[in-house]
Amino acid sequence: MATHLDISQVSIEFPTPKGSFKALDGVNLKIKKGEFVSLIGHSGCGKSTVLNIVAGLYDATEGGVLLDGKEVKGPGPERAVVFQNHSLLPWLTSYQNVELAVKQVFKKTKSKKEMHDWIMHNLDLVHMTHAADKRPDEISGGMKQRVGIARALAMEPSVLLMDEPFGALDALTRAHLQDSLMEIQKDLNNTVIMITHDVDEAVLLSDRIIMMTNGPAATIGEVLDVDLPRPRDRLALANDAKYVDYRAQVLTFLYEKQRKVEPINGSTKATSSSAAKVANA
Repeated sequence: MATHLDISQVSIEFPTPKGSFKALDGVNLKIKKGEFVSLIGHSGCGKSTVLNIVAGLYDATEGGVLLDGKEVKGPGPERAVVFQNHSLLPWLTSYQNVELAVKQVFKKTKSKKEMHDWIMHNLDLVHMTHAADKRPDEISGGMKQRVGIARALAMEPSVLLMDEPFGALDALTRAHLQDSLMEIQKDLNNTVIMITHDVDEAVLLSDRIIMMTNGPAATIGEVLDVDLPRPRDRLALANDAKYVDYRAQVLTFLYEKQRKVEPINGSTKATSSSAAKVANA
């Protein structure tokens, strides 16, 4: 299958009072249409920077990004972003928040009725039609994130970029949204790039897990192909030998090959965060 998204020799430097800081160095990644890719790594490894370059929010110092053979220059509706913070406008209803994106993309190509039907269709995808008339302060955190996903999907993007979309949610809500995301991705065949700090989430959702080396000058350390049949059932996978092995490979990379050393009270100490999580950039 042809490459859908090509991240080629991407490096980026940021000016600081102490001189230039190189955040990424020679990141190369080719992603196929419909592939679900997760980025994982310790704090400062440049995960969010990679995502922002693909989104067109940052310009690479060297290299670049091609989407279907066309160079990415600035943001565009074909690359929708879902952040950890839902970023809904508090004075608008769920319907109106999605409507903003729909009007931006389809105002000249869809009638009012078509836009209404499309808004409701995308709210239905995330099971939020019942809350279409509710404002963000009237719904739960998980429901807000569902609306944020609906707004992104309503732009009909070929690439969905997700920056720790479930990181602020409780475990049960997170699990429900992970299952919903797998269903949506199966139906729509969007290409998804997701940042996560949760190893189990990465293995459950991904076709490939991209493991980043520690910064500065971070790059791709290892790539893990996750060969698990879909649809995936978290309970069935809990004791699956392949699932356990994939999980162990990611943990080995994070806590042995890229063990993070941080200064504490003038000395250094290796981080010892949860065995299934790392802090996000």
